[in-house]
This record gives sequence, C-alpha cells and structure tokens, in this order.
Amino acid sequence: MYGKNIRIERIMDRESGNAVIVPLDHGISVGPIAGLTDMKTTVNDVVEGGATAVLMHKGIVPLGHRTSGHDVGLILHLSASTDIGVNSNNKVLVATVEEALAMGADAVSIHINVGAECEPQMLSDMGMVSRQCRQWGMPLIAMTYPRGPKIKDSFDPQAIAHAARVATELGADMVKCSYTGDIDSFREIVKGTVVPVVIAGGPKMDSDLDVLNMVHDSLEAGGHGVSMGRNIFQHKNVRGMMSAVSDIVLHGATVEEAQKHLR
Repeated sequence: MYGKNIRIERIMDRESGNAVIVPLDHGISVGPIAGLTDMKTTVNDVVEGGATAVLMHKGIVPLGHRTSGHDVGLILHLSASTDIGVNSNNKVLVATVEEALAMGADAVSIHINVGAECEPQMLSDMGMVSRQCRQWGMPLIAMTYPRGPKIKDSFDPQAIAHAARVATELGADMVKCSYTGDIDSFREIVKGTVVPVVIAGGPKMDSDLDVLNMVHDSLEAGGHGVSMGRNIFQHKNVRGMMSAVSDIVLHGATVEEAQKHLR
C-alpha cells in the first residue's frame, strides 16, 4: 500500500487533499471532438489552470502528457467502448496495469456501468484490475454509473449510491460518480462510498454558473474534487474555466470569487 500512497499524492493536491482531474479519453467514445485535436494545447491550458492530473488512453499519452513542460499527474484509462458500437455500455479492457507502470502513470482508471447487461464481465474485470493494482502499488480510480435496462433514472441517488459502493467493495481507491443535484443527497453518497469521491462533469452545460455551483456544492457535501472533461476542454476559455474550478476545489474559493477567472 506504500506505493499507492506515494502515487496517489501525484494526482491530488497535498494541502487540500482534493483532486482536479481532466479526463481526455473521449476520443474512443465519440471521436475527435472539439478540444481533443490539439492535445498539447489542451493539456497546457488545463495544467496552467490548475489541474492536478489528466486522464487518457495509452495511445494519446505520448501526444499530450507533460508536453507542456509542467508536472501533472497521469491516469491511464484501461477500459473503452464506442458510441457507434452495438452496446456502448459494455466497457472492455484495452490496457493493463503493467502498461500503465511502463508508461509512468501515477494511477489507472476503469469504467463500470452498474446494471448493464454486460455488468458481470465488467465486475470481473475490475476485480482482476484491483488485484493487480494491489500487487503493484497502483492507485485505482473507478468511474461507476447506474446504466441499464432496470435503471429508470441514472441520477437517482439510491442508484448512484449503489454504483459507487460497488467500486469501493471491489477495491477502488477513489470513485468518480455523477452529482445527485443537491448537497443533502450527495452527502449520503459520500458517506456510503467511504473512499474519496470526485464528481463527473456530465454533458456540456450551457451556464458556467451551473458548473461552478455544482462543484462548490459537491465539496460542501464532502466530495474531494472533480473529474471534469467537456465542461473544461470545450469551454471558450479553457484556462479560465479550469482556474475557476481549481480555485474552488483546491483553495476553497466561493463561486463568486472563482468567477473572476472568467471575466
């Protein structure tokens, strides 16, 4: 576990104990969308804005990680699916913990859709990856979402709580999940998950204020930061938006104080 402790400090802020992660793994799911074509510029902007780590697939690491000359944590994403595939909820393993170590990654992440028809295989895969992470001292971040035939509302607090707890039970060191929409219900998610929780950014939002309020409220509920993609790298002012989010997560800024980065 000592190796995990050393590595996880590279993706989190030591003073606040929080993380500002920018996932840049969308290229497999949806293709070369805006913000993910010039990887060097995107990485430079988010790092300058205060990101503690970037998350990406193995083929993009040489094109984006630390090309800005700044020190930033690297999380290698191990699972994938495409939105044009037959079953986009079926996340399959496309990389290994050993590859992550060879590439100098500070953590790995895996995606599980709890409730999907392919859930058994994803649970089995996470169990295997968790075992390897313990063996090699590699932190494991689990992205868990309730998605599938029985899921009527993917933002239902009970469903999110269950999905998040699944990740903890299988050995995740940090869990990424959706924000439930209010502080009280998300506080219960955090309590039930036990390990640190970071929120997903979700779909691109129309209002910067909505994004910043969500970030602020998640921290009030006991969250440990964000893992936010499109609401950052597709913003018209990437560095400014990243700075606003980072100011809240890492320095305890109010939403009003954080908005100065966007003026």
